[in-house]
Amino acid sequence: MPTLRIALAQDNPVVGDLDHNADLIRRAASAATTAGAHLLATGEQALTGYPVEDLALRHSFVEASRDRLVKLAAELAEDGNGALPVAVGYLDADGPMGSTRGHGIRNALALIQNGTVLFRYYKHHLPNYGVFDEDRWFVAGHELHLARIGGVDVAFTVCEDVWGGTPFAVASEAGAGLVVNVNASPYEQGKHERRIALVRQRATEIGAPVAYLNTVGGQDDLVFDGGSMIWGPDGRLLSSAHRFASELLVTDVECAAAEGVDLANHSSSPMSATLHVLSEAPATVKTRVEPSFAPELGRLEEVWEALRLGLHDYVEKNGFPSVLLGLSGGIDSAVTAVLARDALGADRVYTVANPSQYSTQHSLDDAADLAQRCGIHHVVEPIQPIVDSYLAEIAVSGLALENLQARVRGVIWMSLSNQHGHLVLAAGNKSEYAVGYSTLYGDSCGGFAPIKDVLKTLVYELANWRNERARSLGETEPIPENIILKPPSAELRPDQLDSDSLPDYAVLDGILVGYVDGDAGREDLVEQGYPADVVDRVAGLVDRAEYKRRQSAPGTKITVKSFGRDRRLPITNRFRGK
Repeated sequence: MPTLRIALAQDNPVVGDLDHNADLIRRAASAATTAGAHLLATGEQALTGYPVEDLALRHSFVEASRDRLVKLAAELAEDGNGALPVAVGYLDADGPMGSTRGHGIRNALALIQNGTVLFRYYKHHLPNYGVFDEDRWFVAGHELHLARIGGVDVAFTVCEDVWGGTPFAVASEAGAGLVVNVNASPYEQGKHERRIALVRQRATEIGAPVAYLNTVGGQDDLVFDGGSMIWGPDGRLLSSAHRFASELLVTDVECAAAEGVDLANHSSSPMSATLHVLSEAPATVKTRVEPSFAPELGRLEEVWEALRLGLHDYVEKNGFPSVLLGLSGGIDSAVTAVLARDALGADRVYTVANPSQYSTQHSLDDAADLAQRCGIHHVVEPIQPIVDSYLAEIAVSGLALENLQARVRGVIWMSLSNQHGHLVLAAGNKSEYAVGYSTLYGDSCGGFAPIKDVLKTLVYELANWRNERARSLGETEPIPENIILKPPSAELRPDQLDSDSLPDYAVLDGILVGYVDGDAGREDLVEQGYPADVVDRVAGLVDRAEYKRRQSAPGTKITVKSFGRDRRLPITNRFRGK
């Protein structure tokens, strides 16, 4: 049985930076050649980055992708890696958008060898749910391509093809000894376990190993978590790559030898199949590489790493030198500050406390304590004199006065951003965004919201986990215990608590998981045991706050339905479902 040495390049491309992404592929090819690999695979649209969104509609960008692919093929040969077959994900087109007869813009994979593009495979299953809009941009392909490499027929597929399954069925019928599936699959809680189960299932179904490659890195509100893996037909994991980190996964895989199936007469109708012969002689390896297996991550560590990487890449890929946030002494800004420190380093994190007459001394002390523990920059800029100057010109009270304080803070943060180039971080959590518990142009202002998709109860879990992690490493706990223990408050009026206007967060978050993430109706939630009056109040708050969320900063998606491209409800909406 031939053994193929497979290299999977789990890299972190940048959308639109074709030269940078090509350099990543070239470096991976050199490393794969050094490792003696027979095949290198790169991620879905590794050359362009993913998702390209409406860049796919720009003819100039599509042509730049096609041209850069051809140039990359020549560069790989010049680098001395021409003999290595390299599968490259990129953006292609064989017709304009919306053209007829099955032509148009394509989510594509090309196989390159000896300076030549051998074939171009077009993704068959186009996802159009959740964060995906591929039917908006792409036309599906209907031809499977196999390459005979070292006496093994290798089939190539792209991302959703493993979920839809048709290309895998065709590959099995065509006698594939290995199926490579390249992905840009974004993270959400629980998804990695579903991927593992699916890839394992596909390998056992087709009776051949499946190499699943996933990209890594942050892109706007998405974060790709890597976790590439290879499963054998006996349901055994052959190797796996780390999560949330770049890696070249090299694995020796025993594959069935090519059987010479007559592809012209195979019976599957959804797709045709074409074989390209690269090398007939069975591949051999003199010394086998030891398979590597990445450690599993706990639930909270996984979430923390997703948030950390999403924030890091948003800052780095958009060229911000540093970040700034208001550090109130509350749990949300505390977790946001520690995330920023972990993502960027202490020297790039700036915090400011903006006390008003309602701010408590213990909150100021807690904020200063956290800043000292983390080694981040911290200053105090009182807002009361500015608030008083407003009140001398305009009479406001009650909620308007509370919002005025928040907006004065926002003006200070944005002014410091303009002066020093900081990216302002909004510290709101998913529970608050859901019910509109934030002030437009006040505490909601900023360019990125790191915990926007984190429910309040999970914020507390993460704070406790991060402190426990520090203790286990012999480090100082970053978050003062008092911040975790004290009742949450906006401190915008005397003795204010969140519980004055919101249900207990355990109850609130339970309703939000059903109403927001699960699209449950009122009766469904009442049947789950939530009081009808509380359900009505929470649902009303969520519905009325849609206009606020439309104006909020992006933030890393970690749940099945984040606010943003996942959930698209009309702002003007009088429906109140049962």
